Amino acid sequence: MPADRVYMDNHATTRVDPRVVEAMLPFFSQRYGNARSVSHAWGWEAKDAVDESRQSIAAAIGAEPREIVFTSGATESNNLALRGVAERGKRKGDHFISLATEHKAVLDPLERLGRRGFEVTLLPVAPVGEACAGLVDTGRVAAAIRDDTALVSVMLANNEIGVIQPLAEIGAICRQRGVLLHCDATQAVGKLPVDVTELQIDLMSFSAHKIYGPKGVGALYVRRRSPPVRLQPQIDGGGQEGGLRSGTLNVPGIAGFAKALELCLAELPAEATRLAELRDRLCAGLLKALEGVSLNGPALSDRSRRLPGNLNLSFAHVDGEALMMSMKRLAVSSGSACTSADPEPSHVLRALGLSEDLTRASLRFGLGRFNTADDVEFAIEAVSQAVVRLRKLSSLA
Repeated sequence: MPADRVYMDNHATTRVDPRVVEAMLPFFSQRYGNARSVSHAWGWEAKDAVDESRQSIAAAIGAEPREIVFTSGATESNNLALRGVAERGKRKGDHFISLATEHKAVLDPLERLGRRGFEVTLLPVAPVGEACAGLVDTGRVAAAIRDDTALVSVMLANNEIGVIQPLAEIGAICRQRGVLLHCDATQAVGKLPVDVTELQIDLMSFSAHKIYGPKGVGALYVRRRSPPVRLQPQIDGGGQEGGLRSGTLNVPGIAGFAKALELCLAELPAEATRLAELRDRLCAGLLKALEGVSLNGPALSDRSRRLPGNLNLSFAHVDGEALMMSMKRLAVSSGSACTSADPEPSHVLRALGLSEDLTRASLRFGLGRFNTADDVEFAIEAVSQAVVRLRKLSSLA
């Protein structure tokens, strides 16, 4: 039966998988203890669940359990990583490097640090028109590093245009120069193979709700090996998570987080292929149905450089917000969900050199686990009809 509405905003958040819900349920009403309550069985059960989840999540990214710090999500993890390094008394210097296309959860903390006297360098990326649009030149990263550079922060997979950055090369550069590397891997973990040791990452943020897990729980990987990374805590209180993040642990969320990541890794190769095929079919259908449609980000043919479920298109002579709002039964986005209330056009697309008109005429499609071929056909029809209607209205105005 055809769907009456279709969700294609999986970069913003995902539906919680029923198998994840099932894993979480006992910790709401049966095994509901506080993981720090070590004097009774309810607390022991909660602690065991957290320990098992920590081990599972650590193994999934090539880390050790003691290197996983649970947080409320990737935004908190990013803040803990960046501000934690900046506010630590012993650091290499006051210079930070990142990309102009990073998520606001990285750019805004860096901007705050800049107002406090730290120096921040934001590197450009390959512009629109190039096959690897959005990709950073690793030579620029190497050239930007100075003797007083404390940290480089580069997103592994971009939330708007899906570009996958060359983190292994950047990690090697940072390790050779003695500079910490932080990675916002929120859109990558569970969708791509991620190994923090192979990528030589020192700090990595990720979240459960992007991988069919619950909202309100995430993690920060903090390297504890040769030598360990030291951070200044941002939340004081009970000293949980090795003193790095105080607060009662979200046991149901953590159990769901571990289950969600386990499922993603088990299904990853086949799911990545399926999503890429659906994405390509969606793009081809829209290009066939409409004129004046252009791709933002890396070429779809280079699957090693773009998230399989990501598609970002500009529709000339149409306002993206108006287009999105005219399709009440299709959930898409005109940019990052965290900045959807911001009237300014996407900073990511502007960094690619897109005109303001095309930037405002863009839509982001995020395909996910529960999308089908029928959903793709629904989206092609809905978008095509809306674009034609809005263009006619514009020509009559």
